[in-house]
Amino acid sequence: MAEAAAAPADSGPDLKGPEFMKLLGLAAIVGVVVSTAAWLFLELVNIVQDGIYDDLPDALGFDHTPSWWAVPILIISGFAVAGAIVRLPGNGGHIPVRGLDATPAVPADIPGVFLAAVAGIGFGIVLGPEAPLIGLGGALGALAFKVFAADGPPEAGQLIASSGIFAGISFLFGSPVLAAVLLIEVAGLDRAKTTMMLIPGLLAAGIGSLVAVGLGSWTGVNTSAISLQYLTLPEFPRPTFVDFLWTVPLAALLAIGLHLIVRIGRGVEPRAISKPFVVLPVVGAAVGVLALIFGELSDHGFKNLLFSGQDSIGPIVADQANWSLGALALLLGLKGIAYGLSLGSFRGGPVFPALMLGGAAGIMASHLPGFDLAPAVAVGMGAGVVSMLKIPLSSVILAVVLCSSAGVAGIGPLVIVGVVVALLVTMALPDPAAGQSAGADGAGPDPSPAPA
Repeated sequence: MAEAAAAPADSGPDLKGPEFMKLLGLAAIVGVVVSTAAWLFLELVNIVQDGIYDDLPDALGFDHTPSWWAVPILIISGFAVAGAIVRLPGNGGHIPVRGLDATPAVPADIPGVFLAAVAGIGFGIVLGPEAPLIGLGGALGALAFKVFAADGPPEAGQLIASSGIFAGISFLFGSPVLAAVLLIEVAGLDRAKTTMMLIPGLLAAGIGSLVAVGLGSWTGVNTSAISLQYLTLPEFPRPTFVDFLWTVPLAALLAIGLHLIVRIGRGVEPRAISKPFVVLPVVGAAVGVLALIFGELSDHGFKNLLFSGQDSIGPIVADQANWSLGALALLLGLKGIAYGLSLGSFRGGPVFPALMLGGAAGIMASHLPGFDLAPAVAVGMGAGVVSMLKIPLSSVILAVVLCSSAGVAGIGPLVIVGVVVALLVTMALPDPAAGQSAGADGAGPDPSPAPA
């Protein structure tokens, strides 16, 4: 058993050897390339969103974008994403309802992953950019290895592909450390593999972060529109007993709500695999109709229901005084359904919509007596992410970092309690995937990206 446990460490490159030093040099190059590519990808998605929902209606003579606008746009999106899934290698990336997958894609998958992401996320579907960045970053890392070190061992290729993933996610979250914790927890690596992956991965992510800073100053482009933004919350120095009292039911209810959302996605998944050119346009139309309903029934724009929520959660928190409980409840219900439909059909990441829904639920909970806004939002975010991905450490760190303006000492203990409660409730609920995997696999080819 001891020899078997030591095998993974012995099969990798020598950490002190010259070959590993060459790998570190290649990892640094990959960090620059992938971070630049991540910037271009996220900037393109942002431009597409603005062009479709702001510039195009204005060019067609509309005084403002009508609430029905998303319906035809997302039908077109459904056909485009279905084409990328069926006609291009890689199936457009992994299906988000299956969770966040840290398996690198192969270079041949780049066009399909890219098109599916831009045509889905850029057109307004309720998913985030983190999963496409994992696929694209890993594929670019694998491509760099083939070009510069094709004679190296497969283990070295996997390290470089992982370095590309580190760089891409680090650019999005604005933190190499947060990206490292997230990817290691998702991958579930042992100690030896973690050490081997961390060294080139952190180097690539660190170099990539410097690139991100340089791109903003060199090009003059405001990167705040394409990277995760920390929330501005009132100072919260210390938790009280009442805060802990409300944390438990908030986290439990979020776990139940996210469970229902995943069940929607699991119900859509096998149908989307078997008939993508039918199901994806129908799902797109349904999401557009949900946005139309929200726009007509609330005083807030229909765009709040679309997209990942990465850009909207900050303004909603800042303007929470103007959001009634009815509007927040409507947003949670309709966006939750749109999120579930998107999870089982389109391509993208599951993290940001879960953050957004958790934050909105936290704003609602802050109306409870004695429950302040800052801890309610932070607990909601942490509980939302862990209910979706079942990665407790990353969920705690992500919620605490995003809400750090309120004070880590105050919100930290509450977030930990909320994440633990949400995880326990999620684990106690029936697995939505039980009994459905066989049907999904039998309906078509495995849509997961192939390992590098």
